[in-house]
Amino acid sequence: MIEALKSEEIVNKVGGKFKLTALIQRRLVELLQGTRPLVERKRGMTDMEVVIQEILEEKIGIDYEKSDVSTPKQALQ
Repeated sequence: MIEALKSEEIVNKVGGKFKLTALIQRRLVELLQGTRPLVERKRGMTDMEVVIQEILEEKIGIDYEKSDVSTPKQALQ
């Protein structure tokens, strides 16, 4: 299992587990279609690990302004 997924840090970055799952799924599809990774792919790194690293380094995220998804702060109110 990817260690970063055990932490709440990555969940809090995007505003919840469901938003995180959707972001991971969308980015995995992009990578499988040939999009280049936004982080350095180390030897043996899986696509899933690349996506997690991109999220942790804030290279990808949810564009709350262009989507109908509420921001994490709005969701807590």
